Amino acid sequence: MQAGMIGLLEAAQRYSSTKGATFETYAGIRIRGAMVDEIRKGDWVPRSVHRNSRRIAKAIKAVEDRLGREALDWEVAEELGLGLDEYHSSLSDANSGRLFSLDELNESGELPIAEVETSDNPLEGLSSDNFRKSLAQAIGDLPEREKLVLSLYYQEELNLKEIGAVLGVSESRVSQIHSQAALRLRGRLSDWKQ
Repeated sequence: MQAGMIGLLEAAQRYSSTKGATFETYAGIRIRGAMVDEIRKGDWVPRSVHRNSRRIAKAIKAVEDRLGREALDWEVAEELGLGLDEYHSSLSDANSGRLFSLDELNESGELPIAEVETSDNPLEGLSSDNFRKSLAQAIGDLPEREKLVLSLYYQEELNLKEIGAVLGVSESRVSQIHSQAALRLRGRLSDWKQ
């Protein structure tokens, strides 16, 4: 909000009616720009990591749409034109940016999970219920290992090291599996963004 207010003050100082735009239009652009700049300043993760996360999610979706089943690691790596080790490294980078709770996805802007609100429009509740059902279905359709990692992390509240001990893999591999599950869900639920 503070960045938005600063953007508004700057818009008031720099606005010129001779440019043809209304103050409201000009101020809206300046406010949004100031807020986005502030968010980017606070994000320690390079934009390339966010861009790669989106590329991986799209690749997973493309492979799954084409094959009609969940994509395997090597298939996604091939779709991206990467080696398997490079793909796993990209997954680790994507996960190092942020490890999020599925309950907090709406706050991060990744998926449109609507908060439960009372509304005069009954279609909003229906849309929210449909999204939850789609999310539950998408989680149910994940490969067993990814479902297990999500279940152990979010339901059993185990940390990555403990999950690694359960699965018999390293902590970094658990992180990669978690990232891949999140990106797979993002790809499968991408239609909800529109």
